This record gives sequence, structure tokens and C-alpha cells, in this order.
Amino acid sequence: MSHPRKALDTLIHAPVRFSITAALAAVDEADFKTLRDTIEITDSALSKQLTLLEQADYVKVRKAFVGKRARTWLSLTGTGRTAFTRHLAALRDIAEWEPGQTDGPEPTEP
Repeated sequence: MSHPRKALDTLIHAPVRFSITAALAAVDEADFKTLRDTIEITDSALSKQLTLLEQADYVKVRKAFVGKRARTWLSLTGTGRTAFTRHLAALRDIAEWEPGQTDGPEPTEP
């Protein structure tokens, strides 16, 4: 087996996108403002990262009006949840890697 870092998802690996997917993995759905405040990022930066995740079918964006105000809700898709779980497993495998190993640890099941 090759080094477990090769199993990392390069889209999720960026710190902000990792924070977004981790936060969304913990809930069924979150509103934009709550997610923004949770991961401590600006509206524009969050929007940019969400666009990348949505294009990869990792995040679903749902927009609606509550009264006269537009609201945006976000959730991980099945694809996004699977990608996050696999990425997390790869991080755990890297943490368990021992120098000099010719094979990595047994892959962690997502």
C-alpha cells in the first residue's frame, strides 16, 4: 500500500473547506449565518468556498424566504459526507503511520 496521504481529498483538505465540511457533518442542515459565525469567516470567503464544494456535489445549498428575508441553508450531500468520512480516515491513517513502514496501517473503514 502507498502512503495514506494519497487518500486525502484535496478539495476538502484546505483548512476552510475542511472546517465547513466538519461543521456540516455534525448537523443535518445549517443556515449560512450560523456556519459563517461557527467557522469565523467572512460572508464572501464562505460563499467562495461553498461554490467550490457545491460544484463538486459535496454541499447542497437551499435558498428560501422567511417572511421578507432571504435565508440560505447548507447541508452535506451523500457524496460530501462520504468524502469527508474518507478524508478523516486518511488523516487518522497518517497519524498512525510509523517511519520506515513499507505498508501503511490497515485503511480505516469510513
